[in-house]
Amino acid sequence: MQMNEMTMTRRALLGGVAVTAFCLALPLGASEAFAQEMPESQGNVDMAAAVKPGPLPEMALGDENAKVTIIEYMSMTCPHCANFHNKTFDTIKTKYIDTGKVRFIIREFPFDPVATAAFMLARCSPQNAAELATPAQYFPMVSMLFKQQRGWASPADGNVRNALLQTVKVAGYSQQTFEACLTNQKLLDQVNAVVKRGADEFGVNSTPTFLINGKKYSGDMSVESMSKLIDSLS
Repeated sequence: MQMNEMTMTRRALLGGVAVTAFCLALPLGASEAFAQEMPESQGNVDMAAAVKPGPLPEMALGDENAKVTIIEYMSMTCPHCANFHNKTFDTIKTKYIDTGKVRFIIREFPFDPVATAAFMLARCSPQNAAELATPAQYFPMVSMLFKQQRGWASPADGNVRNALLQTVKVAGYSQQTFEACLTNQKLLDQVNAVVKRGADEFGVNSTPTFLINGKKYSGDMSVESMSKLIDSLS
């Protein structure tokens, strides 16, 4: 997919297009079948360049001086990204991030307007859409959206806009702040810039993609496989 096709416009956000999750084309259970194997790298990346903040404030957890830095490029409508965050992330957080062994950074890489809208809603403060969320707000919102992904990304009645609104209301959004966030052209431009940087500088072209201590890995990881990789670097 070409970059000009991936860049979202405000008109396209929640404009009734069908959701297509351009994730790595693997069955959801594929990573579990190789849970005990070391993940295979897809090549090297300049980690010194990768850790430099981009167009948006970094959404990071963990010690800045941790021996292992993980940058995840993900899309909110990607089922493989949801699988990772629903089944793997919390254990990795407890085992490695909270203990100072790993710094974990999330970066937006939406492939469709609905994913872009979901990221914007995670980035905005629900009470004041003119302000950006803190990591303490962002990570729980991302987790909640992934846990309920099927409900808002492909609702039975096809009304994605309303499904997304009802989903984020529990996080404090009102109709007014919802609309204000999704019409924030500056934020939309910044999300698009994060996507462009990931593709142009680090060769990201599928989700989830992990940049870990100078290596690039594509696809979902189980707790076992990511733990084995982290342990080898610690």
